[in-house]
Amino acid sequence: MRRIDINQLQTVLAGLPKNPRVLASGNFSTPTALLTALDKALPEYVLHMLNAQPGIPNRSGVTYESAFIGAGMRGSTRLNYVPSRLSLLPVLIRDYLIPDVVLLHTSLPRFDTVSLGTEVNILPAAIEAVREHGGIVIAQANSNMPYTYGDSQIYENEIDFLVEVDEELATHNPIALPDTARTIGELIAEHVRDGSTLQMGIGAVPDAVLELLKVRTGLRVWTEMFSDGVLNLHKAGALDEEIPITASFVFGSTELYQWLNLNRRVRMLRTEKTNDPSQIAKQARMTSVNAALQVDLYDQANASRVRGRIYSGFGGSTDFIVGALHSRGGRSFMALPSWHEKSNSSTIVPLISDAVTSFQHSYVVTERGIAACFGHSQAEQARNIIDYAAHPDARDQLRDAAGKMGLL
Repeated sequence: MRRIDINQLQTVLAGLPKNPRVLASGNFSTPTALLTALDKALPEYVLHMLNAQPGIPNRSGVTYESAFIGAGMRGSTRLNYVPSRLSLLPVLIRDYLIPDVVLLHTSLPRFDTVSLGTEVNILPAAIEAVREHGGIVIAQANSNMPYTYGDSQIYENEIDFLVEVDEELATHNPIALPDTARTIGELIAEHVRDGSTLQMGIGAVPDAVLELLKVRTGLRVWTEMFSDGVLNLHKAGALDEEIPITASFVFGSTELYQWLNLNRRVRMLRTEKTNDPSQIAKQARMTSVNAALQVDLYDQANASRVRGRIYSGFGGSTDFIVGALHSRGGRSFMALPSWHEKSNSSTIVPLISDAVTSFQHSYVVTERGIAACFGHSQAEQARNIIDYAAHPDARDQLRDAAGKMGLL
C-alpha cells in the first residue's frame, strides 16, 4: 500500500483502460474526495454504486450502473439498471461486472488493517475481483469513519493506494412517526415474540416496530442494515447480549457511529453472508419486515417500480423473505399504507401491472389491519387481504375483481 495525496491521483488513474468501470462505496458511505478527483481525471467512465445518494458526479460521459437505485441515480437517462437479488450481486461482480478500479471509504489504518466501517456489502467481492484482473484499489481513509470488525477489516496489502481525508459522515436522525406508520408498527410488534431475530431497515415503519420492541427480551439482529433503533434496543436491555449483531451496512446518528467504533458486539459481514437465505433460515424466529408500493390479491408485491420505470430494485428483501419463511418460527411481514394519497388510489390492487418484486409473505400489513397469507389457499389469501389490509373505500371493487379472477 502506498500513501498518496489527492493531487497524485491523476497519475495513478492514467493507466486505466478507456471508459473504465469504477465501483465505489455506496449507500451513505460515498468516498466523495476520491470520486471528485476521479471525475476530474477521466473524461468518461462507468460508475457502479449501490443506492447512490445525491452529490455523485452527474455529467455527460458518466454512465451509471446499479442493482439498487438510490436518489443520486434515479431517473437518469444514463442509468443502466442491472436486475439482481443483493445476495447474487457479488456473483455478477465476479463474473460479469468486473471493475477496473474500486474506491473505498475506510477508517484510518489500525495496525496493518483499515476497516470499511459503516459499509461492507459488496465491497469485499469487488476488491477480490479487481485484484484478480489487475485493477487497482484506492482507499479514502477518513478519521471520522468508525472501525468495525468482521469482513470490514481489510489488510493493507489488499489496497494499492491510500489517501487520508477528514470528511463528515452522512447522518440520519429519526423524525416524528406518522400515525399510519405507528399503527402498522403496532400491528407488527404484537406478533414479534421474545427471542426473535430481526431484519429491519430504515424508515418510519421499522423505527416504529423497534421502538415498541424495547419491552421484549432476548432479541437478536441479523439484518442487511440497521440504524439507531438497534442502538435503542441495546440501551433498553432488549437484546441477547451473547449473540453478535450481524449486518452489512449501517446508517444513523453520530452517536450510533461512536457506539460502533471498536465495538466487537457488532459483526459487519459481506453481502454473500448476511443475505444468504440459507444462513438467514438458520436464525431463531427470523422476523423480516419490508415495505412495498403495491400488493395484489395473489400476495405479490411491487417494491421496485413506479409507473413501469425502475425506482429502486430487488435489494435484499427477496433474500430475507425467503430466509424468514424457511426459519423455524420465522415470519415475513410486507408493510404499506392502504391508500396512496398523491394518486388517491388503493395500494391493494387486483393484479400488479408492473414487475413483481416478491411473493409469498407471512402477512400483509397496513394501518387497516394484518392479513395472514402464507399457509392459506389463494381464495383465503385474497379474502384476508381485502377484509383486513385494504382500505374500506376499495374493498367492494376488489371483491368484484376477485370474483372475476376466480378467487372468490
